[in-house]
Amino acid sequence: MIVKGGKAVYGARVGILMLDARFPRIIGDMGNAETWPFPVRYKVVRGAHPDLVVRQGAPGLLEAFIAAGRELVEDGVELITTNCGFLSLFQAELSQALQVPVATSALMQARAIQAILPPGKPLGILTISAATLTAEHLRAADVPDGTPVRGISEESELYRVILNNELSLDTVKAEAGMVEAALAFQCDVPDLGAILFECTNMPPYTKAVREATGLPVYSMETYLHWLVRALP
Repeated sequence: MIVKGGKAVYGARVGILMLDARFPRIIGDMGNAETWPFPVRYKVVRGAHPDLVVRQGAPGLLEAFIAAGRELVEDGVELITTNCGFLSLFQAELSQALQVPVATSALMQARAIQAILPPGKPLGILTISAATLTAEHLRAADVPDGTPVRGISEESELYRVILNNELSLDTVKAEAGMVEAALAFQCDVPDLGAILFECTNMPPYTKAVREATGLPVYSMETYLHWLVRALP
């Protein structure tokens, strides 16, 4: 058998560009390698702190993400993604610069999800920060116009820990806050057909939200599984 080379690393086809954060990442979180049934390679983009990306629009960070992505591609990854849905702002530029498939945000699956839902059953986006998830973020991810968006409470455990980059997370409180936000969303939009988590720190609470609402729940976890299966 003859095999061919050309890469520095084999067997890890997915590259994940990570924010520069120190909060805990439990299984289910994109930044915990045990979440994935396939190997992944991580690259932390230094200086890309959660507050800077989520609350401030990631000013001045594009070139750092491009450079980090190029390192992963040069090492052999075949698909690049990121661990923050707010990085949809960089989708076009990263895709052009890296020349491999790029999926910056879980929001990019919104149109496909909406297409499979019954008429009159909208997909709802649950985000870490409704106050700063702008129309520009949604357009960059090709989210259908009129898609309802809600955020978790700014008083909730998950919001506080992630946006303040704290070192301790009470997972029971975080789950309760996620369920509370999802139920409030469902109350506001009674015909809601499914929920999409913008934030890649939310998937550990998928089961609790699904059971509380009775709705399908999508996230970067569901998206990345689909993307990896599609690779040649």
